[in-house]
Amino acid sequence: MTLTQLSYIVAVDKYRHFATAAQKIYITQPTLSMQIQKLEDELGVLIFDRSKTPVIPTPIGEKIIDQAKVILSGSKHIQDLASVTDSELQGNFKVGIIPTIAPYLVPRFLRPFTEKYPKVNLIFEEALTADVLEGLHDDRLDVGIIATSTNQNLYEKELFLEPFLGYVSTSHPYAKKKKLEFDDLESENLWLLNEGHCFRDQAMKICKQENNKKNNQHIKFESGNLETLKRLVEQDFGITLMPYLSMEDHDTRCATGMVKEFSDPVPTRKIRMVYSREFLKENLITAMSEEIRKSIPEELKEMKDELVVD
Repeated sequence: MTLTQLSYIVAVDKYRHFATAAQKIYITQPTLSMQIQKLEDELGVLIFDRSKTPVIPTPIGEKIIDQAKVILSGSKHIQDLASVTDSELQGNFKVGIIPTIAPYLVPRFLRPFTEKYPKVNLIFEEALTADVLEGLHDDRLDVGIIATSTNQNLYEKELFLEPFLGYVSTSHPYAKKKKLEFDDLESENLWLLNEGHCFRDQAMKICKQENNKKNNQHIKFESGNLETLKRLVEQDFGITLMPYLSMEDHDTRCATGMVKEFSDPVPTRKIRMVYSREFLKENLITAMSEEIRKSIPEELKEMKDELVVD
């Protein structure tokens, strides 16, 4: 019995399909099937009922898989303890980060962090909030960087508050406004991100659309990318909302859209670092959170917690 074999049965249990599990963990299906078969032969039991579609664990298989998860988690704890020392930070550090933060935040702190801690191997995974939380639950990620609160049993470090900005076409009525008001967007036709993005949900809350289904007729286009929404506005199509960091390098000489701040109280989102284990890699978590806070613009360090949209 090996840790690799245990990881294979956990993967099959997660995806309930041998081919999918093999693809997700980057091995061939014959290798996966052979190793699980060897484990079943060694134990003298069937772990999976292969006659079912999707494949399901047998009753004894469920107990074995549960214990395998405990063993794999324990082995990772041992690796973490060995790699984290008081004198020097080192080892793998897996970070899940949502798409509306990643391209604007990671370039800010990556170089200073890697220069300061050259023995830390950073592994980033850009994913939606739900997938980041799943990665923490599965012990696939060490930390997540997200923009919403969670009711899961996770530890949290607040990193900074990020204001929402309006981005409007030059022909939009709001182009003449000095600042936007929170209630200006109550019935606006916003360009939105696809479902699953927390930034979409937050934008709808600002527009007071979350419980007003009739306003759905105003949504003509949805995208998985903030840059697409930005380009639509620049082609003289309407209005969208943007996180502050995404617009900090906005070049008014090239872009035709107009950035609009909100009047007080300014709607903001709270950027957080979340993790599932309090003590392991605590010094790595602290080091990264400190570098992130150092990297953000000074004006964000002074933001007040007045109107956080979660």
